[in-house]
Amino acid sequence: MEGVTGVYEPVQHHWFHCQNPVDCRSSWIPFSREDSLRLEETHKHGETSGEEEVEVVVATEGRRFDVRLKERKCFAVYWEQPPLEVRRCSWFHKGDKDISYTPYPEDTSLVLEEAYMMAVKLNEWMKKIQFPTGETVVLHSPTLMTQQQTIPLKDWISLSEQSQPRMVKRGLEGIRVELPEGEPDQVDHLVFMVHGIGPTCDIQLRGVVQCVNDFRGASLSLLSSHFKQSQDGTHMGRVEFLPVDWHRVLHGDATGVDEDIQRITLPSISRLRQFSNSTVLDLFFYNSPTYCQTIIDTVASEINRLHQVFLQRHPQFTGEVSLAGHSLGSLILFDLLTNQEIRNKDEDEEGSSVSSPSEATPLDFESFEDTLRNFGLGKYVQMLSKEQMDLESLGLCSETFFQDLGIPLGPRKKIMYLLKRWRGQESRTGTSHPVPGIPGIAGVYSQVQEHPTLLSGTPSTSPVDYKYFDVGIGQVSIVYPQLAFQPQAFFALGSPIGMFLTVRGLKRIDPKYSLPTCKSFYNIYHPFDPVAYRIEPMVVFPDVDLPPILIPHHKGRKRMHLELKDSLKRVSSDLLLSISTFRGVWQTLTMLPVNTLPPVAGVGTTAALPPQESEGGRPVCSGAPNVTVSPTEMRNISVGMLNGGRRFDYVLQEKPLESFNEYLFAIQSHLCYWDSKDTVLLLLREIYEGKGILL
Repeated sequence: MEGVTGVYEPVQHHWFHCQNPVDCRSSWIPFSREDSLRLEETHKHGETSGEEEVEVVVATEGRRFDVRLKERKCFAVYWEQPPLEVRRCSWFHKGDKDISYTPYPEDTSLVLEEAYMMAVKLNEWMKKIQFPTGETVVLHSPTLMTQQQTIPLKDWISLSEQSQPRMVKRGLEGIRVELPEGEPDQVDHLVFMVHGIGPTCDIQLRGVVQCVNDFRGASLSLLSSHFKQSQDGTHMGRVEFLPVDWHRVLHGDATGVDEDIQRITLPSISRLRQFSNSTVLDLFFYNSPTYCQTIIDTVASEINRLHQVFLQRHPQFTGEVSLAGHSLGSLILFDLLTNQEIRNKDEDEEGSSVSSPSEATPLDFESFEDTLRNFGLGKYVQMLSKEQMDLESLGLCSETFFQDLGIPLGPRKKIMYLLKRWRGQESRTGTSHPVPGIPGIAGVYSQVQEHPTLLSGTPSTSPVDYKYFDVGIGQVSIVYPQLAFQPQAFFALGSPIGMFLTVRGLKRIDPKYSLPTCKSFYNIYHPFDPVAYRIEPMVVFPDVDLPPILIPHHKGRKRMHLELKDSLKRVSSDLLLSISTFRGVWQTLTMLPVNTLPPVAGVGTTAALPPQESEGGRPVCSGAPNVTVSPTEMRNISVGMLNGGRRFDYVLQEKPLESFNEYLFAIQSHLCYWDSKDTVLLLLREIYEGKGILL
């Protein structure tokens, strides 16, 4: 036959993994060329060395997965999921209604390859290879091969569908498959992403793992397109994004909260109630002292665990770490970061001291005077005793009270830390303690403790307590764990932080305040997001209308419909100004002459003053409640130190379709951040700007 030379060339294998552990018929995804080559080299090394029976583990996909070659399984490293099947593929088949080619099992591919080799060497085609499963593969020629299915008699009704031959291809050259891009080995930065309420994160009802995978994929694409020059300079790697899942623990068997809620849930509208129980109730759980502690502990411990595993798998990593939270996840991170303690090397070397006892050591709070002296506050015993203070009355006081007594900042912080340790130790032992601003609640909890049978089998709770620092940031008083690192930046996506701070009674954030261990903060939101709130107005003066920073489109300009809208606004404004000017000129020309002099300004009279004008010539109403500042004036407005003195409210540009009806796309706007390239590019720009690499 034409084109047959009788020279056999071995097929090139490529490794695939099944994306769906339940059904692998149409969900096979190829490894990147780099990962497949690494797997193939390891496999061939095992064959030549006779170590096929020895289990060998190969790290793939940025070291987030481990492939066990002997088991042909792929295991996730950082999160829990069922293992994925792995195949060394060389032969593929596809039906008329199939979207993509499906690889044959390895033993079937081996039989087909041997038959193909004999056909090439002997130049004998039209060979039929029958398999026990009923399939028959026909090798018509080197480029034409088909598979036919043997139809049982009982299935002849669907003969027209099943009798259609399937196309068979050898190697990747004959099929259209998009190989994923390989990831650079060098990791420049690590970002932990915390989800919001519910088990799903986006409009497609996907979990946090899948959403973060897409977010990571978008970052790799933008790094290759927008940072190409820097990336080619070999001094730039990639940013690793890892998901943090707390919903699974909160609603797991350990807490039993789902069973408790289910017992009291009404049977009507069951689907809506199930949705509410698994999503909306997370907001109430976070405001519960018991479950707030569970959520905070889960997030902090999971972040520290992921950080430790990452360092073990990337021992050469020298970059920084950042945090990102969506919706309620951003509030969780904000509360966690506001309660981090700054630790330097001197404190670590000195270890525990009299003024700061170790948190792991139980303390004796029996004597009020001895407790103060143990914390280095002995000089204030007489002052507080004069006010007839004890630990319970001390716990009812805010830090402002101690400031009014003239106690300096350092001792005030020690007192607040003492009270935190006392409340934490008392709650663990089941003893009640007072709550600032809630008179009588200690007695209520004391009565509850007197009836242990009423709360039999239920977790112990502690009353809600709000702490007010000098800077004015308040959270639920629980024991906040410490992170194993100091984050470089904190990115809040679609965040209700501003609303929660306002509900907690905070009217204004002190401009001097910054997160103790994190010096960069970004509040990113969609303009139609019903859950997102601004934070900059809580820092700047109330009468200043400071618009947020518009996030540029990832293709490099403002969206066309927004530019058109701005142009129409400018035209209409100029038109109104022209009409007003023409009206004034016309009134002047038609005004009758008056032979009297204007009144002279004197005592009891006021001369007519011309209206004040802005830089653009438009009159300004001096009595307006809010003043919109110009771009020049924005540079002189202080937005506080949450982001190191820089702006931190960033707004995305709505899409043209979204601008037609903002209510219709409200829910989608709250879930858009996971696949928003504009958001991804902003994170990359701010991360690499700290490394001196500009977009």
